[in-house]
Amino acid sequence: MSILYNLGIFLGQLFVLIAAPFNARIRKWKKGREGLFQLIATKVDPSKKHTWFHFASLGEFEQGRTVLEAYRERFPMKSVVVTFFSPSGYEVRANYAKADYVFYLPADTPGNARKFIDLINPEEAFFVKYEFWHNYFQQLHRRGIPLYLVSVIFRKNQFYFTWYGRFFRSTLRYVTFYFAQNQETVSLLHRIGLENVSLTGDTRFDRVAHLSRHKRTIDVVSRFVGGHKVLVAGSTWLPDEELIMSLRQIYPEWKIIIAPHMIDAPHLDEIDSRFKNSVRYSTLNSSVRPPNDTDAFVLIIDNIGMLSYLYSYADIAYVGGGFGVGIHNILEAATYGVPVIFGPHYHKFQEAKDLVATKAAFSVHNLQDFVAVFERLQEVEVRQEAGKRAFAYVQQQAGATDKILDYLSHQSLKP
Repeated sequence: MSILYNLGIFLGQLFVLIAAPFNARIRKWKKGREGLFQLIATKVDPSKKHTWFHFASLGEFEQGRTVLEAYRERFPMKSVVVTFFSPSGYEVRANYAKADYVFYLPADTPGNARKFIDLINPEEAFFVKYEFWHNYFQQLHRRGIPLYLVSVIFRKNQFYFTWYGRFFRSTLRYVTFYFAQNQETVSLLHRIGLENVSLTGDTRFDRVAHLSRHKRTIDVVSRFVGGHKVLVAGSTWLPDEELIMSLRQIYPEWKIIIAPHMIDAPHLDEIDSRFKNSVRYSTLNSSVRPPNDTDAFVLIIDNIGMLSYLYSYADIAYVGGGFGVGIHNILEAATYGVPVIFGPHYHKFQEAKDLVATKAAFSVHNLQDFVAVFERLQEVEVRQEAGKRAFAYVQQQAGATDKILDYLSHQSLKP
């Protein structure tokens, strides 16, 4: 089975070579790995031990960030290497101050795994949530390097727990310890004979709880908002934006901030064309602004990294992705005590199910649903009560980071 796995990795690399000229994201993925080993060799001293944190993309980085930063505080003398699989994480966090080095992760071939681990010489490794790379895990295991999975979550229908999942289960056995998000994950791992797991919770709650305690004022956004009620729509895709455009016609007095998931030029141009009386953040933020910019009722965010702070301006939040494979991060909105609306595809996300059950969040299937929910939330008391429940939920779930660091500190005291 390992032969088929490695063949799949090879075919994936071949696909990247073929597709790169035609796709900007794949092109970035490929370019970011050109000359990577030479770059690492010139920057990292392989005779020195390092701690390795790996994140798939920006979302996983934000999820595991509290662990990394708490780790740096508790073990300040240790050197940290951060890697990303996706350009969405690397491009935003390439200069992240809490890491000594930030690199792309080379493709998971046996040779790459050996060479990369030789170069960074990790004394322990942390992977966040979904990242399971067989060759890297195997190399860490063979060298006796502890590997920790942070905020890991499994579902019973995943191939790890099927009759044909033996090879994939072998990858899981290379992990030293699992810090699990929920009891189902603990039970599933126990079912396949893995007892090295603890229910610690989801570190995203710690990250977003920190956000609400340290609100950031963005002058340009504050001027745009003025005294209006605001809908902040984050991580949106086209189906989400079509709903919001229709809602705008029904509630023209509300100001809307849209932070799309993709900020490529064609998508931004399309949003511009759909929303009249709109302005881009980069325009408002420039030194020379057209005099009517502050009269705009739709603000289009055309950069990455602001969304988690924008939700603090919301009276109501809408989180995109629910008309596709699944919703994006709703906790970044809930932490500010804001009711959250999203599309129908949310059942893979425990926090969404919890918030819907407590009437702090609302799922909509179409424009009729969206308008009905928005109409109910026009009542100040209804909106405030939903927001209070959202805030309380986040606060109650926080604490996973302390549990993980307590475990690591205990491990560090062992002879």
